[in-house]
Amino acid sequence: MKAFISGGRGFVGRHLSRFLLEKGYKIVATSRSAQFSEIADENYHYISADTTKPGPWQKELEDIDVVINLAGVNIFHYWSKDYKQSIYDSRIYTTRNLIDALPSSRNITFISTSAVGFYGNRGEDILNESEPVGRDFLAKVCEDWEIEANKAEKKNARVIITRFGVVADKSGGAMKMMIPPFRFFVGGPLGNGRQWFPWIHLTDLMSAIWLLIEKKDQKGIFNFCAPGSIRNREMAKIIGKLLKRPSFFPVPKFAVDLVIGELGSMVLNSQRAIPEKLQTLGFDFQYPDFEKAMIDILG
Repeated sequence: MKAFISGGRGFVGRHLSRFLLEKGYKIVATSRSAQFSEIADENYHYISADTTKPGPWQKELEDIDVVINLAGVNIFHYWSKDYKQSIYDSRIYTTRNLIDALPSSRNITFISTSAVGFYGNRGEDILNESEPVGRDFLAKVCEDWEIEANKAEKKNARVIITRFGVVADKSGGAMKMMIPPFRFFVGGPLGNGRQWFPWIHLTDLMSAIWLLIEKKDQKGIFNFCAPGSIRNREMAKIIGKLLKRPSFFPVPKFAVDLVIGELGSMVLNSQRAIPEKLQTLGFDFQYPDFEKAMIDILG
């Protein structure tokens, strides 16, 4: 079996490549970086390419079995007008070019990333996969991204949309930004801390992707978040407790907005997402609650 991973040099892409190699897959991974030597395996092939543009890289999709679309510039960056356009374009055009290159003659599984940001700021609402789209910028990006991905059905692909929560792991991702303030004794909740924080441990994310690859009768939208919902202030308390550091220094909204601009409003959004469809399939989360995940991450 052969898988194509766009955004393959990113945090999730690197780990997922290794995970699928262990499952016996051949991997073709792309990103814009000129070279990538971190994975040395005869079944791993890395291509440097701008996937927002058509090119020779698309020929790799002629004999593919699974496509996993992770490409997109990092949203954790100051949002200038140009950067917001890059957030949008990197996702929409990559997805469009992937689908253009899909052969119609193969039974391909097309897994495309989205995010729980699809739902917007929803307060106390419990968000399963049937909830409507929000109204902010990230919600619009996710909506259009999913619309584009679903066009793969016209190529006879089985389409799966994975709406990620914040991915937690000891080797990087959001934890690299969230944990250091606690180590320096200035950790605490963001804003009033009441907002719900959707997250998933990297181990569970990879296992959930594998489950959906294997279950050929499954398609559609899946929330990729842990069943253990948590508020931002409770999350801060757990991190502080495990690090033996204070967790009572709140970061007021005006300070968040001052440092990261419009992104600050997205960071303070409340999204009480639940993985209803994964749970219906009987998926067994290794890290169903935040404290257990943090014990693993913090050692």
